[in-house]
Amino acid sequence: MPNPRREFPVIIRCLLFGLVCGQVLATDRPIEFVNSVNQKMVPIGPGSFLMGSREGDRDEEPLHWVAISQGFHLSATEVTNVQYEEFDPNHRTLRGKLGFSTEDNEAVVFVSWNEAMNFCAWLSKKEGRPYRLPTEAEWEYACRAGTLTEFNTGREFPLAYHNSQSLSWFPDPARSTEQRQEVKPLVVGKTPPNAWGLHDMHGNVEEWCLDWYGPYASGEQSDPVGREDGEFRVTRGGSHSAEVRYLRSANRSGTIPEDKSWIIGFRIAMGPLAATRPLPKVPRELYQQKVRQAPSSAVAATPTPTAPYFNGPKVYVKVTPTTRGPFFTHNHVPSLTELPNGDLLAIWYSTNKEVGRELHYVASRLRRGETEWEPASESFFTPPDRNAHAGIVWWDGQSTIWHFNGLGVSSTWGALALLVRTSEDNGVSWTKPRLLEPEHGNRRMPIASVIRTATGAIVFSADVPGRQKPAGNGGSAIWVSTDGGKSFRDPGADRPDPVFEPGKSGAWIAGIHAPIAETADRRGIIAFGRRDKVAGPLIRSVTYDLGQTWIYSSSIVEELGSGQRATMLRLQDGSLFLASFTRGMDLIDSSGATRKVRGLYAALSDDDGMTWKHRRLVTDDSPTRKFDGGAWTKEFELGRETAEPKGYITSIQARNGIIHLISSALHYEFNPSWIRSKMPGPTD
Repeated sequence: MPNPRREFPVIIRCLLFGLVCGQVLATDRPIEFVNSVNQKMVPIGPGSFLMGSREGDRDEEPLHWVAISQGFHLSATEVTNVQYEEFDPNHRTLRGKLGFSTEDNEAVVFVSWNEAMNFCAWLSKKEGRPYRLPTEAEWEYACRAGTLTEFNTGREFPLAYHNSQSLSWFPDPARSTEQRQEVKPLVVGKTPPNAWGLHDMHGNVEEWCLDWYGPYASGEQSDPVGREDGEFRVTRGGSHSAEVRYLRSANRSGTIPEDKSWIIGFRIAMGPLAATRPLPKVPRELYQQKVRQAPSSAVAATPTPTAPYFNGPKVYVKVTPTTRGPFFTHNHVPSLTELPNGDLLAIWYSTNKEVGRELHYVASRLRRGETEWEPASESFFTPPDRNAHAGIVWWDGQSTIWHFNGLGVSSTWGALALLVRTSEDNGVSWTKPRLLEPEHGNRRMPIASVIRTATGAIVFSADVPGRQKPAGNGGSAIWVSTDGGKSFRDPGADRPDPVFEPGKSGAWIAGIHAPIAETADRRGIIAFGRRDKVAGPLIRSVTYDLGQTWIYSSSIVEELGSGQRATMLRLQDGSLFLASFTRGMDLIDSSGATRKVRGLYAALSDDDGMTWKHRRLVTDDSPTRKFDGGAWTKEFELGRETAEPKGYITSIQARNGIIHLISSALHYEFNPSWIRSKMPGPTD
């Protein structure tokens, strides 16, 4: 809540500004009326208010004075099912989806921003009045109704207004233990209105606003209309099944305009839109600036080292974490790609909690010819107040860089939609996000493992968390495109849960976090996933029909635990590369002695992962010293016999043959010759 003493000089300035403009305590408010779809339209007079908060999330700053120069009407309640269905009768088929909003007088949900805008256009034509969505500033002005507190009810949000206000895993049946209680009616107008006669400005459902989302400008403003362009449209007000802090007057949320869910609806404004110029697009991030567009052929000419080569570790996660961001305290789940110009691009999520709404993707670039990664760029993909589990960047070897990402409904990864963006200029610009799977649900958390098969199919894997299954039998799905990335499908969706045992077959990969690669004959796909509840070596999964059926067999790859994820590649020389973790492994050193090593290791197989003839601990073989591995790894000892003990790792092989492997904080590079070499003996 704003501190009255801190804000007092600002309030005095604001009042003076408003009085000069004649906008405080306006007396020329128009008349209330009921429109043709039975929406009560409440007059909102011109005025001025303090927008934002110094005590909330970072995107609510700076606190600034806003003048609303002309009056408008705002619907007293959110648009209901019966009102919306006068415009779109087909929406009736969505009543009761996942149990929500079945009755005529409940707020309409499962509507996109585009559909809400179309409703306004239809109603405008029907009545000859200028209906539209409210701007974000108009919305907050009307919500506050003259208040400065966190809620228009005061400092606290009364229990009478609550509607399942808690962190939600819905519709995950295992984590949503009180799922039936979580599905509550969304009847509009049941709670008392604010001082200006508006109901449900806090909670019930989030409400689409007109604006593109972007950072606030500083200084006094009149009739702001947001940014001229962006990726996300603003939503306001919070919803049922959300923590109370996300229902505050100043809180900002948003999502892509095509997104639909059970927590977003809208209310309508009526009145001409002020002729304000929108703010310019958000400036490009560091990783997007001064990027060379070198031809791919020049990069491919880089000499390929043939002798054993190793370099690292070097830090690539260069952030100053705070609990308010933009870089948070937990930086994890990376993805890495080489770009056509020879640069490396790494992305990872930054958050305080893995179930936090602040979870978003940041990025860093290692420019070709440079030895150090740049400081992190704070926004690679940042849907406001939506958990963005998880992301992949991948260059397809031709002209396109792909970014796949999950898009949460709220705080958790229990219900993700799946989207994609692409870049044709080495990551300088990206297309607007496009939904590959619009339904929010399971099997949509991408894993940083993408391949293009011999037949041209694009395939990546995604988690099917085991805690969603009664037996904790977690696995991995694959998403497949056979039309060049225009559409993707999950071949195992809606198939019976498999039994992950050697000798059996099923519709999923056995184990979560599974990296994938083509089989040596390029006829199938091989995967190794981390077991969820059952101890033991990883199960090997192979498909020869693009994921319709997976065949399970035993492997000698050591089991993985919490905080550990393997990575796998089919290398240019045809061998299969795997990096994973060991609690204790015997290796033969250059003197012929057996050495016990532990931690992160690299391995090569010439028989599709049945055996791993060459293995090497991922270390520079220097005397033992300490490193910060970040995330769940934390501080560890790196030496001749010890390496990183855990981490979510990912890898690529660059065109010059070098394998680049990143963990939660560190970057290693080496070539296959190094993996085939022996670790040094005690006297080397």
